[in-house]
Amino acid sequence: MTAPPHTLCEARHVRIAGVEICSVTEEGVVDLARRAWALGKGCRVVTANTDILRLAARDPVARALVDRATAVVADGMPLVWASRILGDPLPERVTGSSLIFSLSELAAAEGRSVFVLGGAPGVPELAADRLRERYPALRVVGAESPAFGFDGDPAAVADVVRGVREAAPDLVFVGMGFPRQEVLIEALVEAHPRAFYIGCGAAIPMAAGVVDRAPAVLQQSGLEWAYRLLREPGRLSRRYLRNDLVFALGLLATTSVQRARAQGEGRG
Repeated sequence: MTAPPHTLCEARHVRIAGVEICSVTEEGVVDLARRAWALGKGCRVVTANTDILRLAARDPVARALVDRATAVVADGMPLVWASRILGDPLPERVTGSSLIFSLSELAAAEGRSVFVLGGAPGVPELAADRLRERYPALRVVGAESPAFGFDGDPAAVADVVRGVREAAPDLVFVGMGFPRQEVLIEALVEAHPRAFYIGCGAAIPMAAGVVDRAPAVLQQSGLEWAYRLLREPGRLSRRYLRNDLVFALGLLATTSVQRARAQGEGRG
């Protein structure tokens, strides 16, 4: 257990594969947004799944993106399992796919504004419509699907950043996949520093209803990835089976050895 890297995030942290994971519930992230808005401070949340942890473990640039976040939460069940093996359990899995709703609900209740950024053409607009239907008081001040490859063009990035700055939202959902969404969020923070930013991956198309989320029983058992793999095998098979599954198994094995050594040292 280590101290939180930012005073705004008051939760204890659990180190998993070298990354400090906030020991918070979904409601704890909602409280973080509430507190950040009340203090007039910006906030950046990374929803870390197995793939993000894998990339952060092998790439110092990706790792730095994660480390600079205000809070990193456990979006993947292997992170929760690893914390249990270590004897310092995280309270629950906290997913971007759920936070897009709970944070929008808070924003609606507090009169805060929202910007939805990312997804295929028409998807962020549809997600915004669905969120407004669910939370009629929600103020959506922008919904944009940047052109494919836009982040390779500094002028195109500047246009996106300008649009968000001019809209001046309190809450920004960015769904482009890691590390692209985190790189963009850092540029957005420089231009509009007081917003609450969350990289939420596939949460936007799920909120729009164009991508189905796994049934609750699969979410809770850690098998949501299998459901998504069955739905999108061409896009996800390499990532899930060749990369993430191998990393997850290695992570659990490594943490088991780490726990056994700690117990052995304790007995000694």
